[in-house]
Amino acid sequence: MEFNHIPVLLEEVIQGLKIDKNGIYIDGTMGGAGHSKQIIKRLSEKGMLIGIDKDKEALAVAEQRMKKYKNVKYIHGNHDEIKQILNILKIDKVNGILLDLGVSSYQIDEKQRGFSYMLDSNLDMRMDITQSLTAKHVINTYKEEKLANIIYEYGEEKFSRQIARKICEHREKKQIETTLELVEIIKQAIPYVSKQTGHPAKKTFQAIRIEVNNEIEPLYKTVLECIELLKPQGRLCIITFHSLEDRAVKRAYKDAVGSCTCPKELPYCICNVKKLGEIITKKPIIPTQKEKEENSRSRSAKLRIFEKI
Repeated sequence: MEFNHIPVLLEEVIQGLKIDKNGIYIDGTMGGAGHSKQIIKRLSEKGMLIGIDKDKEALAVAEQRMKKYKNVKYIHGNHDEIKQILNILKIDKVNGILLDLGVSSYQIDEKQRGFSYMLDSNLDMRMDITQSLTAKHVINTYKEEKLANIIYEYGEEKFSRQIARKICEHREKKQIETTLELVEIIKQAIPYVSKQTGHPAKKTFQAIRIEVNNEIEPLYKTVLECIELLKPQGRLCIITFHSLEDRAVKRAYKDAVGSCTCPKELPYCICNVKKLGEIITKKPIIPTQKEKEENSRSRSAKLRIFEKI
C-alpha cells in the first residue's frame, strides 16, 4: 500500500514554527514527511531537520521522498526520547519542534497493522513493530477491571464495563485473534440504540491503540522537555486529536508559563516561579471547514503553539 498521509493544519504549522532558514528543527512524528517536506524547503544548506518516528516503514518512506535533501537526519525512535536523541547527536538546543500526535492514514488503512475496525486483520495496533506489546496481548491477558478502565479513560466509552465483561467471557472459550472478532464482541456489549451514532467499536479501538503505544502517560513530561530544548524564541507546535492528549499539552504549557503563588499583599515575588515562555495560541487552532471536508481525519485536530523566552 502507498504511504498516503495528508498533513493536518499544514499552513498553520509552518507559520507557527516561524522558521529560521539556518535553524535546526525537529519533526518528532515524521510519518510520511508531509510536514517535514515543507519545513526542509524553507531551510538553507546550513539548516538542519531531524526526523523522528517509531514506525520504521514510515521513516523509510520519508527518507525516499526527501532523498534530494542532504541536511536531514532520520532517527528511528519515539518523540518521548527527543532529549536523549539530541544528546547522542551532540546538539544542545533547537529552533523548533513539531509533534503531530495523530495516527497516519497509512497506518489506519494498512490491513496488517490492525488499527482499523473496518478491516479484518490480526490484533496488532503497534506503531513500532519492533515492540513486544500488541493489542492481542492487551485484549487476551489484561484483567477485566484494567480493561474497563482503559476503555473508559482512553476511549471515553460509557459502556466500558459491559465491553470488558463481554471480552473476558469470550476469551474464556477461545483467544480473541482478529479485529473483526473484537468488533463483533463490542457490538454484542452495546445496546442497539447506542449503535446509531458512529461505529460502536471506534472508542474501544482508540483506547486499545493508546494503551499499546503508551500515547498519553509520558506526554506531559515530553512537552516540558521539548520546551527545555528550545533556543530563545524557539517554537513548539503540537497537534492533538484526543481530549486527553490536548489536556496534557494544555497543562504542560500552562505550567511552563509559570504562575506566581505569592500572597497579593507582598510587594515582590518570593516564590521564584520559573517562566519558560509564552503560549502563542490562547485558544487552539482548528482546521478550516474546507480542510475538514477535504480530509475527514482532520476534524478533531487542535494545534497549540508555545514560544520559549
